[in-house]
Amino acid sequence: MPCSPGQIVGVDPDSGMIAEAGRRAAESGAAGKAQWVQARAEDLPAGLATFSVATFGQSFHRMDRDLAAATTRDTLQPGGARVHISDLKTETRAVDGHPCPAVPCAAMDEPVRHYLGRVRRAGQRVLPHGTPGDEAAVLTRAGFSGPQRHVVPDGQALERTCDDVVAWVFSMSSPAPHLFSTHRDAFEADVRRLLRELSPSGRFSELRPSTEVFVRWKGPAEQ
Repeated sequence: MPCSPGQIVGVDPDSGMIAEAGRRAAESGAAGKAQWVQARAEDLPAGLATFSVATFGQSFHRMDRDLAAATTRDTLQPGGARVHISDLKTETRAVDGHPCPAVPCAAMDEPVRHYLGRVRRAGQRVLPHGTPGDEAAVLTRAGFSGPQRHVVPDGQALERTCDDVVAWVFSMSSPAPHLFSTHRDAFEADVRRLLRELSPSGRFSELRPSTEVFVRWKGPAEQ
């Protein structure tokens, strides 16, 4: 059956992400119209209703893409939209003239490789050849048309703490917390040690990236 107008259903396999989503929904006043399901996108529809929009947040690469595309299509109403939101990757993140060093994104790769090996991971998968391409072909096979591309500009200068950077590291698919098993605390301690070496003040700077949005439709594209 169709989802009620304005109703939101959030899906994530990680219990911590579900808890954080619930907290933020409560802060924004959206808790009354939101529900949270701990599941993988590949396991949908999992008894859920059908929806007018399905949104992915910079996550499709870590899934079984053909299966996730097909199950997403099945949760959409005819003409429904599949929306993928991500950072715009072509922008620089350095803040010119800021007294704090830039967030050391590249430097985080070494402790991840030390604990998890050199083959990159993404959710339940490994990516021996890096992030896969041909996303458009995957979605066309699944019956989606489009896309329309939109960019929401940003570029605000931000200051980040060590806690912020650690949270960002664990939010990525390749060093997801569960992958470290009993070594999670040791990994985090090494990351924090490296961050303190790079910035004794414990502060870093970065430009908040613009947002890139791709919209595709189940069936013919909407005009």
